[in-house]
Formats: sequence, C-alpha cells, structure tokens
Amino acid sequence: MMSTIPTDLNKISKEKIDQEILRTGIIAELDAINLYEQMAALAQDKNIKAILLDIAKEEKTHVGEFQTLLLNRDKEQVAEIEKGKKEVKEEVGE
Repeated sequence: MMSTIPTDLNKISKEKIDQEILRTGIIAELDAINLYEQMAALAQDKNIKAILLDIAKEEKTHVGEFQTLLLNRDKEQVAEIEKGKKEVKEEVGE
C-alpha cells in the first residue's frame, strides 16, 4: 500500500464512509505487518529483527481494534464471517 488509499473515499456514501475508513485501516495494517515481517526475515542484525517483529505484532493489535469497530457497525460483515467459519469447518474440519 505504501500510503496510498486503495479506495477513493470521496466516492463513498455518507452512510458507508465510516465502515470503509475502518476497512482501509485494516488494509493498511495488514500491509504493514507483511512489510515488517518480510524485512525481519531479511535482517542480519538480531536487534533489528526483534524490533521489526515486535512492531509487526503491534500492527496485529491495530487490526483487531479496527476489526472490532467494523464488526460493531456492520452486521452483514458479522454474518458473513460466521458463514465463512461454518464453510471452513465443513470443508476442512477446522
């Protein structure tokens, strides 16, 4: 992502803007997690590696914060997550 919002938030309806802001926040945090974990895998210095992994872990907390807010505001998302859980259980037993 590198600081580019993937959705033109100016085109989102007023009723959906907060949900889209939260989704965009989730995308940004997931992107950051991937970046930090990839850099940690390449880092030669153990202290740099440790810091990068610690920061990646913090970003995972941020994903949880955004997701919690989103799920409190989008009941359809909640229902679809439950459907997804059911499908995984049926298809692969997890």
